[in-house]
Amino acid sequence: MHILRAAEYRSMPWKNGGGVTTEIVVSPTAAGLDDFDWRVSMARVENGGPFSQFAGIDRTLAVLEGEGISLDIAGRPPVAVTRAAAPLSFPADAPTIAALIAGPITDLNVMTRRSRMTHVVERLMISAPLEIQPEADTTLILSLDGDITVAGAMPARLGPLDTLLVEPNAGKMLIEPAGITTLFVIRIDRVAGNN
Repeated sequence: MHILRAAEYRSMPWKNGGGVTTEIVVSPTAAGLDDFDWRVSMARVENGGPFSQFAGIDRTLAVLEGEGISLDIAGRPPVAVTRAAAPLSFPADAPTIAALIAGPITDLNVMTRRSRMTHVVERLMISAPLEIQPEADTTLILSLDGDITVAGAMPARLGPLDTLLVEPNAGKMLIEPAGITTLFVIRIDRVAGNN
């Protein structure tokens, strides 16, 4: 179990140069934009326009701050992603055009290399203790807007935008929020046959 503190995240330019992303964690460690197995990041989106394309990558986007964003993915009907909407999964190599709904947003991006990894992103709003069983190869718990305590073999406290990275043998964890808190639970697994 590792705690990733928001103050220690790494900022870097978008692949298309149109903005800045804050990298929470990448695997393998220190992998670049062309050779990661999986990557979790946040980005501030100030203007609409084309998304960076990543060949062979699947992506899930969720809105953390702001009113939301409308995505036109490979010519399909536009899809609105808001703070209330479920995280949206789509191929990161499909041409995607973004339009802001009402001003800038901050989003959460989870990306996995399609040939090697899969992922699922869940948004949970909790106000009472919640038990999480980390069954995936890697589980990440990001506290969006509140303080949480994680009870378990190694108790931990997370503040806003801190992330807990958990290996599958960690056992059940009890998440205790200080108040009403939004969590993102990210589960990443290897594709069968990729060790």
